[in-house]
Amino acid sequence: MKKRDELNSEAPEAEQSGFSRRRFMGAAALAGVAGATGIGTSVMSRESFAAAAKEAQNKIHVAPGELDEYYGFWSGGQSGEVRVLGVPSMRELMRIPVFNLDGATGWGMTNESKDVLGHDNKLLNGDSHHPHISMTDGRYDGKYLFINDKANSRVARIRLDIMKCDKITTIPNVQAIHGLRLQKVPKTNYVFCNAEYVIPHPNDGSDFSLENSFTMFNAVDAETMEVAWQVIVDGNLDNTDADFTGKYAASTCYNSEKAGDLAGTMRNDRDWAVVFNVKRIEEAVKNGDFKTLGDSKVPVVDGRGKSPFTRYIPVPKNPHGLNTSPDGKYFIANGKLSPTCTVIAIDKLDDLFDDKIELRDAVVAEPELGLGPLHTTFDGRGNAYTTLFIDSQIAKWNIADAIKHYNGEKVNYLRQKLDVHYQPGHNHASLTETRDADGKWLVVLSKFSKDRFLPVGPLHPENDQLIDISGDEMKLVHDGPAYAEPHDCILVRRDQIKTQKVYKRDDPYFASARAQAEKDGITLEADNKVIRDGNKVRVYMTSVAPMYGMTEFKVKQGDEVTVYVTNQDTIEDVTHGFCMVNHGVQMEISPQQTSSVTFVADKPGVHWYYCNWFCHALHMEMRGRMMVEKA
Repeated sequence: MKKRDELNSEAPEAEQSGFSRRRFMGAAALAGVAGATGIGTSVMSRESFAAAAKEAQNKIHVAPGELDEYYGFWSGGQSGEVRVLGVPSMRELMRIPVFNLDGATGWGMTNESKDVLGHDNKLLNGDSHHPHISMTDGRYDGKYLFINDKANSRVARIRLDIMKCDKITTIPNVQAIHGLRLQKVPKTNYVFCNAEYVIPHPNDGSDFSLENSFTMFNAVDAETMEVAWQVIVDGNLDNTDADFTGKYAASTCYNSEKAGDLAGTMRNDRDWAVVFNVKRIEEAVKNGDFKTLGDSKVPVVDGRGKSPFTRYIPVPKNPHGLNTSPDGKYFIANGKLSPTCTVIAIDKLDDLFDDKIELRDAVVAEPELGLGPLHTTFDGRGNAYTTLFIDSQIAKWNIADAIKHYNGEKVNYLRQKLDVHYQPGHNHASLTETRDADGKWLVVLSKFSKDRFLPVGPLHPENDQLIDISGDEMKLVHDGPAYAEPHDCILVRRDQIKTQKVYKRDDPYFASARAQAEKDGITLEADNKVIRDGNKVRVYMTSVAPMYGMTEFKVKQGDEVTVYVTNQDTIEDVTHGFCMVNHGVQMEISPQQTSSVTFVADKPGVHWYYCNWFCHALHMEMRGRMMVEKA
């Protein structure tokens, strides 16, 4: 058995011989597409690739002290968080805990985070896939970011002014919220989200049959975060997107068979993209034409079969991604098991719902691109970029030419193919979900990194690659290792996000702390006092670097202690912390913020607390004592 270093030393020779994995993947993809379409394509040579990459490096350098042009928001996958990067530098700026526990900020420990997660929350995990930013008239408004939790059927909202999660909603009657997109026009009134797996109703153990199971398409009110309505569908649901009129949304289905085994999900030659008529659904709910399921009060309409609310457009089997072109003309369903993407004309959907045309009449193109097309993004210049999972490539193709080819014209719709490393899933171009798609940068989130980075044991990082798409050719300019496992990302101009430098004292994020302080007669900004209410003790203190307003307090063994800290510093970036030693609690308190944490003082004796966020040259001296009297 050869060592890794020996294998690495042979890599250049292996590539020269033509048997490297990278060359094999590229050659296989080229052969597959050429054989399928009978038309040419473009695969860059090693020399032209290197030259193009070197030229594009100048564009991604962000010098010390300079700022990136874009914010990038990445899902954290099974970490349950959202990550914030600067683009094009690809520097990580922040991590926003959402469905996970986070020791740095105290998320999942503080009372303010429990107000969001639920004080009885027992879910310690999350699986966040699809981050999307609220819009007004089809443009990012920078107000909220929404993210799904597939693991526990939840949807979360992040306030982008403070980069904190402020709402989490559990979707009733369903399991595994996967695909998530937002209404674009007139604004984000709804968060559309797909429940992937079918379940019986009632799901009480009385019936386990798949044939009697179903799943639903869900609409969440973006402001209240309450579920507005649900639509029962045939088959299952995967990814989703919405149009630029506010009238239609669409989702892919990869298991029209409702099978429980792998082979069964591939039995049918075609699955479908299901289109939802949002206006008809709203009208039915308004008129009371709905039912409810179980204990839930959410209106449910039936979109199965020949329903007025849905149309099931046949597409090649097991499709995956569903993407809307930024000109608002097309839904594109990505084939996965088929080498094709299906282009659906949105302007034909009115006639489709009025039964003036057949289901497949809404399809205007079905270009063959390569093996394993998963997701498509756009540059705003009429070009689409599709990830080819099996080929480990990005295919750039022209939508107008694909439509011409579908109509019988001999035209080459493929513009270029570029190797990526390796097995790409989602991709995302700058501003691509909006009317403002600018065609500058493309991020490709590859599932495997293999040999791209220093080895770190059996678990490898993912590989997020940055590609310059501003010219005629795609140019790979950056490899970025990512901890498991980003699924998707979104790029927004930096001027579209307006963040607070310090908290406002009336911020709703710590409204519960203000309410309790008012009941206790406490002025959070000034008082350093202990309030006893039976065996519940509330300790109020201020902090100004480098000291707490209270350096010691006394409680009794067994008391439930809640510590409220209000950071009185008004200078940005002077964040304080609070950590009670040997009690498993700590928290972040940013300038002008109030944070609180509750624990049981179950150990008699002296217990120190200290600031665990560096705030001052005398940071080490910022501490105090809790004295616990023996019961």
